[in-house]
Amino acid sequence: MTSLIKRNASGNADNGDANLLINEVVGIGEAARRERAAGFDAWLGALLPGRDGIALVAVGGLGRRQCAPHGDLDLVLLHAGVPGVDELAASLWYPIWDAGVRLDHSVRTLAEALSVAQDDVKVALALLDARFVAGDRALADTLIRTAADHWRRTAVRRLPALREITESRWRAHGELAFLLEGDLKEAAGGLRDVGLLRAIATAGITDALRPAVRAAHLRLLDTRDALHQQVGRRVDRLLAQERDGVAGLLGLRQPGGSDDAQQAAAVVSDGDVLLRRVAGDARTVSHALDDAWRAADRLRSGRRRGGDGRPVRRPVARDVVEHDGELVLARTAIGARPDPSLSLRIAAAAATTRLPIARATCEWLAAYCPPLPAPWPPAARAALITLLGAGPGLVPAWETCDRYGLIDGWLPEWTRLRSLPQHNPVHRFTLDRHLVQTAYEASRHTREVDRPDLLLLGAFLHDIGKGLPGDHSTVGAPVAEAVAARIGLPAPEAALIGTLVRLHLLLPDVATRRDLDDPVTIAGVAERVGDTTTLDLLHGLVRADAAATGPAAWSDWKGRLVAELVARVRTALDTGALPAPPAPDPALVAGPLPVVHLTEDRVSVAAADRRGLLATVAGCLALHRLEVLAADASTVDGRALVECRVQPRYGLAPDPIPLSTDLRRAVNGDVSVTQRLRGRALAARGEGAAPRVVWHREAATDAVLLELRAADAAGLLYRVTCALDEAGAQVRAARISTLGGDVVDAFYLVGGWPSDAERARLEAAVLAAV
Repeated sequence: MTSLIKRNASGNADNGDANLLINEVVGIGEAARRERAAGFDAWLGALLPGRDGIALVAVGGLGRRQCAPHGDLDLVLLHAGVPGVDELAASLWYPIWDAGVRLDHSVRTLAEALSVAQDDVKVALALLDARFVAGDRALADTLIRTAADHWRRTAVRRLPALREITESRWRAHGELAFLLEGDLKEAAGGLRDVGLLRAIATAGITDALRPAVRAAHLRLLDTRDALHQQVGRRVDRLLAQERDGVAGLLGLRQPGGSDDAQQAAAVVSDGDVLLRRVAGDARTVSHALDDAWRAADRLRSGRRRGGDGRPVRRPVARDVVEHDGELVLARTAIGARPDPSLSLRIAAAAATTRLPIARATCEWLAAYCPPLPAPWPPAARAALITLLGAGPGLVPAWETCDRYGLIDGWLPEWTRLRSLPQHNPVHRFTLDRHLVQTAYEASRHTREVDRPDLLLLGAFLHDIGKGLPGDHSTVGAPVAEAVAARIGLPAPEAALIGTLVRLHLLLPDVATRRDLDDPVTIAGVAERVGDTTTLDLLHGLVRADAAATGPAAWSDWKGRLVAELVARVRTALDTGALPAPPAPDPALVAGPLPVVHLTEDRVSVAAADRRGLLATVAGCLALHRLEVLAADASTVDGRALVECRVQPRYGLAPDPIPLSTDLRRAVNGDVSVTQRLRGRALAARGEGAAPRVVWHREAATDAVLLELRAADAAGLLYRVTCALDEAGAQVRAARISTLGGDVVDAFYLVGGWPSDAERARLEAAVLAAV
């Protein structure tokens, strides 16, 4: 390390040495972190010559000797009331800033530092990492020793406030184990939580830093080091575009040569390997912290005891009792030959009572509970449904069971699903958590369906085909059906589970991409669904799936469309009646032209019958930053009518007066508006994979359906409708569906377009416009 410290003519360290340290110590791992810390110690020691009554103390990463490649410095200048301390502090801080190092600093006397630690629990935790760097060692040692002693005496009563702060952080940053782009430091299970475990261990409450936790901590530190090197600056959030590079720096590679095709297919990139490792490490940290909180709670509240002085035991379910705030097995269950359903029954009890399962009980179940037979006994099947429908208690109970390997015994498929990334940007969770979360969300809709048990099971299994080759709905259906049969469902019910998995995207896809006024649309859905029981189950499933996916997966508009589709399909299934063609808005078919009618989410225009009206309206809406969700075009009594459902592109509705003015001018042929439309459209091209056109010949009563799949961009609808108009195609309806950064736009083109050459010409025009 001495080779990294440059000296000037006076023998002092150069101010640029910090950057030199960061740039030259590029290794990843414990040795590299300690090497950076040693370099900073030497540099800072040269900046603060030794003297009595002044000490430089490091906290944070430098205090722990865990310096990341682009980490900051957390320093305390401790003094004993010596004069000129402010000038001394400035002579220390400014060289650090000049060197380009981020600095968190304070100047305090010993009494001030201890007082702040007493008032602020976060400061108290920081001082547990304090380490002498330069100056008066005795003064620094006094602070370090006193702060640690005070923490040991007061930790039990201070932990509730610390837990409140921690849970607030978790709500803001989520759970690292399940996030696709989690914060390695702040998210639950991240590096910040390891600091909490260290503090709880220092207080002597429990041995929180077990070997598995230490190993997970080192791997998380290595990941952050690699992330810093990959990005070239301080960053803690592991974004999707950085994962493969970080995995490469860590030497992580996807497995090769596996005989298990399903397992091999589940891991598609080195970044996926990294994400699964991070998820496992975060789970280890989170589980250890859960245990530590419970130990602290028991220590603080004392044990509830009966008249004989023993802890109170309260039966909560068959073979399950509450003991000292945790669930344990009844003595009779342990003494007898274990029931194969025992682990599921205690999991269901934990979820419904929202009490944790004792660690020793989980370990006993993992070691001695026999495997479930196929098919499952009724008690096991009932316990699984109870567990899935338990609401808020489901996720923590499931995680506890997964921690000890119980889930793999219930569902061998879970090994493939655990921590599997989902690369669609609308998803916020890894696949395993998404499935559990969907079951939780489905429990909100169980009173709306005839078979709540099938809704819960279908929600839990709906994405079981992800990670396998092919469309996950198609390949997942037989897998889900096999699981349902193994669980013990009769063959017709297992087949219905397969149907739910196969069709779980049907309602949202049709509602957002097809014309719901077209009888062919409703008849097609009714034929595939078959009966109202399945329809209701699919409606509950699609809402649960969207809620578990993330906020971008659902909207009030999408919910209304799905509900409208369900209502029309229900009518068709019950009565055989299909929707009649919609009547035009009366305001559009009377009065002088042009007619422009604006509401909060709808724009309606009538003009003299002419081609290109839809393109003109779409362009004006794009100019005013309105997204078109659906559009209908028709001709009534010589009038061209266009009705669009819209929403603001950036959340702020446009001024209706300029919008109305531009619409009127544009439909009257004002050239200046047209020029603005074309200029703005050409400047807003999308990026990403090559666009694609798909034709659907039997999807409409009086039209052929052209479906465009492309990157989203402002003005896209205007460009495409212009291209269709110039190519001689008449659009009677359009449906716009946005999926993250991509769109699936469906255009109903009047006429059959039977000629291959004509379709190819039209397809080329559309792709050129994109």
